[in-house]
This record gives sequence, C-alpha cells and structure tokens, in this order.
Amino acid sequence: MALQLVALSFVLVLVSLLAAEGQKEPDPTVQGAPRETATCRRPQWDWRLWLAPDQDNYKENEEVMLSCPKGFQPSFTRVKCVREVQSTSFGTHVYREVWDGKLSGGGWVRIQSYVACVATCRRPQWGSRLQLAPDQDNYKENEEVMLSCPEGFQPSFTHIKCVREVQSISYGKPEYREVWHGRDSGGGWVRIRSNVACVATCRRPQWDWRLWLAPDQDNYKENEEVMLSCPKGFQPSFTRVKCVREVQSTSFGTHVYREVWDGKLSGGGWVRIQSYVACVEVLQVVPGTLEVSSTSIKLNWTCRLPDACQNMQATCRAMPSSPPCEAEEVKGEEMLHGQEGTFTCPPLQPFTDYSVTISLPLGTILFSWLVRTEGTVPDKPEELWLDPSTGSLRWKALPSCQGEIIGYQLNITTRSTQDGAFLETERLRLSSSVTEHPLPEYGPGSSYAVTMQGLTAAGAGAASLWEFQSNSSHTPHPLDISCRSVRDISPSQGTAVLLLHPIAHPNEAAREHQLIVAATHNGTGVEGACVGEPQPFNASQQPGAYMAAVLNLTTSTDFVLGDGTRGQGYHNAALRLGSDYTALLRLVHRSQQVEKFTCVCYSFSVVAGQPPGSWRGTVIGVVVLLAIFLLSAGILWLVLSRKRKSLPSKAKEDN
Repeated sequence: MALQLVALSFVLVLVSLLAAEGQKEPDPTVQGAPRETATCRRPQWDWRLWLAPDQDNYKENEEVMLSCPKGFQPSFTRVKCVREVQSTSFGTHVYREVWDGKLSGGGWVRIQSYVACVATCRRPQWGSRLQLAPDQDNYKENEEVMLSCPEGFQPSFTHIKCVREVQSISYGKPEYREVWHGRDSGGGWVRIRSNVACVATCRRPQWDWRLWLAPDQDNYKENEEVMLSCPKGFQPSFTRVKCVREVQSTSFGTHVYREVWDGKLSGGGWVRIQSYVACVEVLQVVPGTLEVSSTSIKLNWTCRLPDACQNMQATCRAMPSSPPCEAEEVKGEEMLHGQEGTFTCPPLQPFTDYSVTISLPLGTILFSWLVRTEGTVPDKPEELWLDPSTGSLRWKALPSCQGEIIGYQLNITTRSTQDGAFLETERLRLSSSVTEHPLPEYGPGSSYAVTMQGLTAAGAGAASLWEFQSNSSHTPHPLDISCRSVRDISPSQGTAVLLLHPIAHPNEAAREHQLIVAATHNGTGVEGACVGEPQPFNASQQPGAYMAAVLNLTTSTDFVLGDGTRGQGYHNAALRLGSDYTALLRLVHRSQQVEKFTCVCYSFSVVAGQPPGSWRGTVIGVVVLLAIFLLSAGILWLVLSRKRKSLPSKAKEDN
C-alpha cells in the first residue's frame, strides 16, 4: 500500500512538471497565444516638463501630453513612445525605445534631441487688423514672426521677435517679462516702445522706370517723405514726394480712400502732382549740331530745367596719350549762361581724343562726351635712304599722329643719262606695314627721283623728294630733262611734225600709245603731264595738258600735231602762236598696286617768222641734186655721142 502511494505521488509530480514545461514559452505565431505588452520608460528630459499621464512607464504608441511652467513651452506638446528593432541576436529581436513628437500640422516626426521647456511669449495684444504668421497663441523666444495688414495699410514693423528679459529677482529666482523687438529698414532690431498698428499706406508709384526712390519699398506710409533721383544727366520733376490718402467717396457710411502724391517745390511748399513724374534730361545737346573737325569741336545746348542749370561750366580736356603722339594740354573752360547757347572747344590737335563735359558746381555731370577729332593728311616723311647692299629704298614708318596711316604713295621716276627725253615713272600704293621697296633695274648712269607721301583717310600728305644716280647713292644729283627737238613747225597753220617711235620693248606686244600736249617747257610740268590725267581741250582757256591723239604704233611714223582731228576722248587742236609746247608720247601700264608711265618728250615753240622746217630744205636739196645729176648725165651723153661719131672716120684713115 505504501509502494502504491509513492508511485501515485511520482506520477502527479511528473504531470505537473510536464504541464509547467508546456506553458513556459508560448509560441507567438500561434493564434490565440498570449503576448506581453511592450512599454517605454519615462523619458529623461527637462525636469520642468509635466507629463500627462504622469507615469514611470508608457505603453507603445500611447500619447503623452507635455506642458511647462508659466512663461515656458515644450518643444513638442504631444509625444508617443515607439519601439523599433535595434538588432537581432540568435534569432531574437532586440528592441530600443524612441519617441516621436507631433507637429502643429498633425504629423509625427522622430525626436532627435532633448525636449526642454523653452521660454515663450504670449501673442501680442495689438491692433485687431494685424495678421501674424505663424498665427499662434505663444511664440518661442527669438522666433521671428511676420506681420501684415489689409490692403491699403502697412504695419509699423513687418518682422518682430519676442525676447525675455529679467525684470526682478524674487527669493533668489529671476522673474522675466516679455518684450518685443522689430526689424527696422536697415535690417537691425530695435525695441518696440508702443503698439504696432496697421498704418494707412500708398503703393509704390508707377512712374518713370529710371526713377530711384529712397527708401526703396513697395509701400510707403502716409506722409512719409520719399526722395527721387535719376541717372547722370537727368533730373526728376520733383526731388521729394509724399503719399496722401484722401476721401474719394463714402459707401454705407464707410470712407473710400484713394492714394495721391504731393511734390515739394523749390520754395518748400507742397503741391498736388497732377501728371506722370519722369526723369527729364536737364541739358540737351541739340541733335545734328555736333560738329567735329580736325581742329575743333562745337555743340549747341539747351537747358530744359532752368532752375537746375545755374552756374554750369563746360570744359574740354585732352585724354592721356603716348609718345610720339603726345597731346598738348588744352585749357578749354567756359561758364554757360541762359537756357541755350553754343560751346566751342579751342584749337585742337587732329586725330586726338578729347573729353567734353558740362557740369554743375557740386560736380554733377549733366553731359559728357568722349570724341576724337577728325584726322588730316600726315606729315612729310623725313627719313628715306638707299640700301646699297640690296638696291632697295628704305624708310622709317610714319606715326599715326595726324590720322591712321593706311599706306604710302611711292613715285619712282627714272631717267637715262644717254637719252634725256626718256622718262619712266612708277606709282605704287604700298601697305602701311611696308618699309622698303626695290628700285627698278636699269643700266649704269640712270638717275632716280623718288617722292614719298603718307596716306590717311583724309588723303596724301606732303611729299618728300630724293634725287640720286645709280652710280652714286650718296650724292644727290639734279635730273636733266632734254626733250627731243621738232624742226618742221608751221606757225601759220599751227602744226608741227613729230617723228614718233614705238616705246614698246621688242619682247612686248604693241600697246596703245597716247600723245599728250602740255603748254610748258618746265621739267616739273613735264613730269606731272607724264603721270597725270589729261583734261579735255578747252579753246576758251589757257590749255593745260590735253590728249591730242591715241595711236597704235608698230613702226616709226611722222605725225602732224595740230591738224584739228577729233576722236573719242582726244582733240588734235591747232597750236597757238607764241606758245611753248612739250609733247609726250606715253605708254601706260596699270595693275592692282602699280601704275607705270613711260614717256618720250618733244619740246618746241611756235614763233612768228619762224623759217621753214628742215623737211622743206631737204626736198629742195634733193631737187637741186637731182637737177645736177640730170645735167651731168646729159653732158656725159653728149661727150659719148661725139666720140662715137669720130670712130668711123678714124677707121677709114687706118685702112
């Protein structure tokens, strides 16, 4: 019986152990199995925080309300605990406690830092029309708040912030009071001494876009003075204005206002602005009257605001320049009086920059103009020499002081000492960057005359002349002109016979020759006629160089000058009695940069009582010689005839 009791006791203990083992670890995956509720410990934040409900632990997702003592406010007024998986160890999740805070918009955000009681200020009790953003009952210390008003009004300050300052100390504890600061127009913060109210304002006036308003705002308070200014050379109709609101009408007992602007007169009074305020050009230079030459600047001016044109001064100043084109200082100053006038700068230098300024005594510039005087022809080149090693002409480049040098005009005239009637001139247009040019190749004893001119947009400057011979480059030698003579001249008929030879070289094709006549024996005139453009013959004036004929010469020929024939562009006019003439047989070759004129000159004079020319004497001589020859032949024939008659009688005697 005892053994049975022991066995029964063992079975009961075993069943109890098995039952306890089965309840020790319930499976959370099995529906209906019991689950422990997750909790978070009370957060260790600011000790001044009051939590409701006030507990040591809070269930997950349980909302807790936070509050602070008077004058303070928590960072969040509602929080809740959330448990999130921190890690997993041996298949088991390890959780950590985090807190979320509720935003004013209703959403939740993770609290990343310490939640504290922050000093706050109550909503200021100012004008009812003031609108605060954000719109709250309390604001944190130093939280910036924006103020606005209904249309047509503006707050005294548009940005404010609350500051808590110690008012007193009671029982060792400071007592604070709320003060508000407002941001001024300069961006600084000032203490607000009185209530902020919505003040009647005017919108920024829609006048000339060039106007500068100070202060520069979108709205202005009633009776607030605003200064107006304009860019240099302009002035506003009024320099000071202010906004005034006046009753336009009354609707249902309420006044309807409109904005108007008053302008301040020079005498200090205010007047209603009836029209558009614009930037007016104080001093106007009359269009089309600006005159600029190589030595002067002239302009006409008109003052549109007489009150602003007192004691005006006009000046001319040379702008800084560099050698070798240094500008001389110009003392051009003049006081301008009245409402209009003319200002002329004193004598100036060509191709030089000048500043023309019209200003007021305090330095206000009404008109400013930077202008360059017109260029003129350049100075004469002074340095030119022959390089014996290369046979080239060299020269020093001209500076662009009188005008921009755009090139050089180079004339090279060549004469042969063996034939003084021969004249060849090359006229070249060279670039401004060129400073040397080879001479034409001729035999020993050739003489050269070189003229050089600088070129600007205004034309060619004075020419420099150098003369030398090919066998003596250092000693200048005057050029001799010895034209061919003309012997057969008929003063009564106004003609002369010229023996012309083609100028074209044997290896060149025959080209058109021109016969030019000039009423001169002067050597310079001959050279000018050779390279110049002959004018049509004018019988009513003293003849200059004119074209007498155009010939296609292939062989030597006699040409009667002055026979009166006419053609396209030429007139072989009769020669005038008592005049000196030079006739030039000319051949012209032109290319893009070079013109070559080759001439042979004939010189003669048409004088009354002049003996017949040599050809008549030649004819008479030939006739005389022919008569003598015929007479001699007749005498010889008679002698021979008599001799023949005497031969038969002599033969008979011999027989």
